[in-house]
Amino acid sequence: MSNAYLRATGVIDHDHPSVAAKARALRGDRSDPVAIARDCFLFVRGEITHSVDARANPLTCRASDVLRHGTGYCFAKSHLLAALLRANAIPAGFCYQRLSIDDNGPPFSLHGFNAVDLPGIGWHRVDPRGNRPGVFTDFTPPLEVLAYQPKLPGEADLADIHADPLPVVLEHLAAHTTWDGFLADLPDLRCVR
Repeated sequence: MSNAYLRATGVIDHDHPSVAAKARALRGDRSDPVAIARDCFLFVRGEITHSVDARANPLTCRASDVLRHGTGYCFAKSHLLAALLRANAIPAGFCYQRLSIDDNGPPFSLHGFNAVDLPGIGWHRVDPRGNRPGVFTDFTPPLEVLAYQPKLPGEADLADIHADPLPVVLEHLAAHTTWDGFLADLPDLRCVR
């Protein structure tokens, strides 16, 4: 497996002191990667609000900013979860779905979440989006419990596990400073498989 799924980047800044400290705190004195990954997931899912649910600013992208402000879109929350996992030497990547924004067809937007490489299980997809009425995610390997399931024409479950967030996601996050500005310009991939 590539070291790309463990490296720190400008966005997945697990070498930032606050992210490294939070990762250590979530690990505690345990060495079981599955238990550590579960606690990292539960923290991001439950303690970091989804920007739309909370109507919270600022718009975040970098893992350390998500941790500092306690809020982020699905993409930003996945950046923080990857950083916490990688800081604990657990390989983590990024997954995406293309979904209808209003559940009726076009327009579409990407939805971001994670995959984590767990011993004895392999790559397992987890969605730290955050629960709300009608949306539930959980960490129950090997069973996948994601927030959404593509079902309409034009929607897609994109199978790749990326070592880095998609450029279109980072470009859209960089172009905005507020949760509602980003909501009006959600990233999409026109070509789906």
